[in-house]
Amino acid sequence: MGRVILHCDLNNYYASVEALLDPRLREVPLAVCGDPESRHGVVLAKNQIAKGYGVLTGEALWQAKRKCPGLVCVLAHHRIYEEYAAKVRAIYCRYTDQVEPFGIDECWLDVTGSRRLFGSGFEIAERLRREVREEIGLTISVGVSFNKAFAKLGSDLKKPDATSCITEANFREVVWPLPAAYLLFVGGATAKKLADCGIRTIGDVARLRSRDLQHLLGKHGVRLWQYANGIDNDPVRLFTDHRPPKSISHGVTCREDLTHAEEVWPIFRHLAQDTGRKLRAEQMQAATVQITLKGASLQVKQYQAPLPEPTRSPQLIAEAAQALLIKHYRWAEPLRAVTVAATNLTQGKAPRQLLLFADERPEKLDKVEDVMYGLQERFGGQALFSAAELLADKLPRHREKLPEEEES
Repeated sequence: MGRVILHCDLNNYYASVEALLDPRLREVPLAVCGDPESRHGVVLAKNQIAKGYGVLTGEALWQAKRKCPGLVCVLAHHRIYEEYAAKVRAIYCRYTDQVEPFGIDECWLDVTGSRRLFGSGFEIAERLRREVREEIGLTISVGVSFNKAFAKLGSDLKKPDATSCITEANFREVVWPLPAAYLLFVGGATAKKLADCGIRTIGDVARLRSRDLQHLLGKHGVRLWQYANGIDNDPVRLFTDHRPPKSISHGVTCREDLTHAEEVWPIFRHLAQDTGRKLRAEQMQAATVQITLKGASLQVKQYQAPLPEPTRSPQLIAEAAQALLIKHYRWAEPLRAVTVAATNLTQGKAPRQLLLFADERPEKLDKVEDVMYGLQERFGGQALFSAAELLADKLPRHREKLPEEEES
């Protein structure tokens, strides 16, 4: 017998949680949005009623309200969403210890070894749907398949509150006629590149030679060819497994546009502080710093550079980010949002080659920052911080952690 993989996707998650908190929202077109005062006035999620009016995730609130004049907008409550997601995952863990989150509202489950206790993959999916609905008040759509890629695709086939099965016997009939964009990890840019070459369906991808897709998309093309042909042996991780991050990034949309480099420096320093804290928690160091700059016209530019040596120091990360800004950004327009990312991460504290006239600053900074983070842990984040952060007057006030500040 082959593997049985489920992919469980909470339906209209943010909007559904808001309707649990306030049942009156169930009967109106609803959009969960960022804070317009912090210039996050975009739709983060919507319910089925708003979807019927053509409201789209990611569009500006003014666009959504033009489509749906009666749209009710509520601010996102990310911490509450995390709490409900934890409750749902606890239900999943009743059936298997192989539960791998994929974002806050999606999980893969490997129930191959659970069938003797709970029945077939379809029967387990039906039990999960019922228990989540009755115990939490939310609904899930479940894809049942023999690998992760098709299980993910299956959960998208029927929504809301439904189960779809894709088997080794029927996947060509079910999957191949679908648009190529339905495949896992096919984003807008990849879908366009495929379409420009006349590759529009998953079947088109499957029928190509893998080396042709490799020529077009590199290693990613080979992986897509494998997915399209049902070849995916990627395991579902244990729920207790901790996967080290590949990068750590923190970003912010400012209350007002930034118009010169001196205004950006305290923002970088503030963001690097959070990045350094996470690096310490993960016991990792970064060898590369990357910055993402979003202009007033919403155009995005990204730059990166290697560090002289791996570090976890927020001061050195912020200085590297500022150097990238000064070197590359020409201020054709003001900046609306900035992100600092630590990438090319290594586990542990890398040994340093000592030289006669070596720069002792990194070692000294590390000791100072250890003391600073220790005091923050004991007395709160505002107990001690860089003086440069006092100048970050364009940071949003009273801000909750926003999606772009999550770690990758």
